[in-house]
Formats: sequence, structure tokens, C-alpha cells
Amino acid sequence: MISSSTVVNSVVEKLRAALARGQWRSGDMLPGQRELAEQLGISRPSLREAVIVLETLGLVRSMPGKGVVVLEAPLDEAQSSDSVAGASLEDVLQLRYTLEPFIVGLVAQSISSKEVGQLRLTLMDMREALEAGDSEAGVNAYIAFHEELFTLTSNPIFQNVVQQTSNALKQSAQILRNSPEHLAERLEENEAVVRAIRNKNSALASAEMRRHILQEGQRMGIELNIPDDHLGPNAS
Repeated sequence: MISSSTVVNSVVEKLRAALARGQWRSGDMLPGQRELAEQLGISRPSLREAVIVLETLGLVRSMPGKGVVVLEAPLDEAQSSDSVAGASLEDVLQLRYTLEPFIVGLVAQSISSKEVGQLRLTLMDMREALEAGDSEAGVNAYIAFHEELFTLTSNPIFQNVVQQTSNALKQSAQILRNSPEHLAERLEENEAVVRAIRNKNSALASAEMRRHILQEGQRMGIELNIPDDHLGPNAS
């Protein structure tokens, strides 16, 4: 059973990711509690706890009788986003290759059916964008999918590193936008990851994520420098 603190931490990271990608900007009001709780698939008490955490971080402010307003990101948040600014695309992919397969392996061991459903809904957004020929929406859904995977890790030590990975993923977004013809391949590879997660197959989920990131490198014209013992039959 997922603990209340794990649910709240997951919601905090989802909302932080949404704020970071500009879904709500400084001065905007968040949706009402009922609407936002339904969007996130959580109870209103869990949402209230998450908002309290975001207030502590200086990202939002509760205004009695009005709602929750988005504040400007604190300086340390901006510095965190800038900390990967000098990284190359190969650096980004190496970080993702190191961390994401491990994360999905852990997620596959403990994920709930509800969380699997949320991952599948995000992939559905990606498929709808593909069918509509909307590359911008497709990239946004792709990034949202990987950010959702990041939020499903409950190890608190990972959180800062996960934030760096999320920032690094956003950094490569322009390359993703410049190659909309590869959206179908990305969708297929991510669907394979979710199938393995849904089947609680930790090893296969990790292998499928490694394969996906190696394929991303090939699509970007980058051959990752990966230790030989990582290159098993399922990773190429």
C-alpha cells in the first residue's frame, strides 16, 4: 500500500514539474481544489498537504477566499535549472542512461494499477498528438511521461538528482521538436517500458529503457560511450 507521504511527495514533484514547464506562470491561480485533485487522481487532503509543501518552497501562496497563486521561482530554483546549461546532448543522454533504467526497475516493483493507468494516459496524449500531427504536444507528452516516471521514485536522496535529470530532459526538448518524424518510435519504445512495468518485470523495464535511450542517441546522431557490461541483447 502506498503511504500518504509517498502520495504527497509524488504530487509535489508533479506540480513542481508543471510549474517549471510553464503550465501555470507567476500570478496565475491554480485550479480549484476539487478540479485539481480530480486531475491528479488524489484526495483533497493529500492535495492540501502538497500545497503546504509548495508554500514552504516559496512556489505558491494560499490566499483565503481566492485560492492558490503561483509565485516567481526562488533564485535557488532558477540556479538548479541553469546548472545543466553547459551540458552537451551526450552528457544529457549519459545521465538519463545511468538513472532512468534504475528508476523504472524500482517503479516496476511497487507501482499501483492507478499509477500505471496515469502513465498510460500520458502515452495516450502522445498518441493523440502523433495522430493529429501536433509535434509540440507530442514533445510535451513525451517529457511529461518521463517526469511522471521520475516522481514515482520514493527514495528522498534521488529527488535532487531526479530534478537534474528532468532539467536535462527539457534541455534536449528542442532536438525532439526538430525531429517530429521520430515521435512514433519514441511512443512505441515508451509503450514497451510501460508494458514491462505493468507486468512487474523489473529487469525488462530497465532493459527497455536502456534500449530507448540508446535509440534516442542514434536518432540524434550520438553514439553513447557505455560500459560494455551494460550492452546486453536487450539494450541494443
